[in-house]
Amino acid sequence: MTTTSFVEEFIEVGGAKIHLLKGGDGPPLLFLHSIDGNLGWLPWMEEVSKSATVYAPTHTGFGRSERPKFLESVSDMARFYLWMIQELKLDAVTLVGHFLGGWIAAEMATMSPGSLGGLVLVDAAGVRPDTGEIADVFLLGEDETTRLSFHDAPSVPEYSDLFERELSTEERELKIRGREMTTRLCWKPYMYDRSLEWLLQRVDVPTTVVWGAEDRIIPPSAGNRIHEAIAGSVLEVVPGCGHLPHVEKPGEFSGMVLRHLVSD
Repeated sequence: MTTTSFVEEFIEVGGAKIHLLKGGDGPPLLFLHSIDGNLGWLPWMEEVSKSATVYAPTHTGFGRSERPKFLESVSDMARFYLWMIQELKLDAVTLVGHFLGGWIAAEMATMSPGSLGGLVLVDAAGVRPDTGEIADVFLLGEDETTRLSFHDAPSVPEYSDLFERELSTEERELKIRGREMTTRLCWKPYMYDRSLEWLLQRVDVPTTVVWGAEDRIIPPSAGNRIHEAIAGSVLEVVPGCGHLPHVEKPGEFSGMVLRHLVSD
């Protein structure tokens, strides 16, 4: 984990209290996390926050964020985040989303293509790969999913603190809550939406698709399909990296995000 140049707060959107980390200065960037929940203020966020204001909420139904009763799908989550952007009065927001968060960000961009500043999709769910299958994280379980998510875990200084430390009873309960919410959002069909690839043609903001070359959770062919569906998008493949480029290769990843911000 890294420095303390961020604030932690709760905001209210549609009657639901949402846990939020916020730091930095500059144009707004909204990071949407994956099924493993909000991992905190990560090194890439610290670097990018020198050039942007980074917002890192915990999804509704995960962690300490409440879930509105209506929220039952990824498209519901996308609409909720568009509402949150309005509540925060943010303009031209750059969305950065990983796995489930990337799927949510992609849905947001298809719903409101003219209101966003940019899109960075990181090993994102939502589209079926041409070759291979999306790993069944429910069957694998949390520990095996984490193991498969990294190409070189020992090279990650934060790995032990993020994934190996003993959790408190409350933290374990919040983890279970997040898994239950993931099941609600992603089970059928599993981790994709049949219409999303077609709808991505609507996206008209600068888009970067980032993929770990050694991703064993979602085959890189899914990234190729997303890249081909979004006109003018840039595909960045990270060598020697698994499913979490923002954790495993934070220096390279923050550089990609900063280049994207400059190009917006």
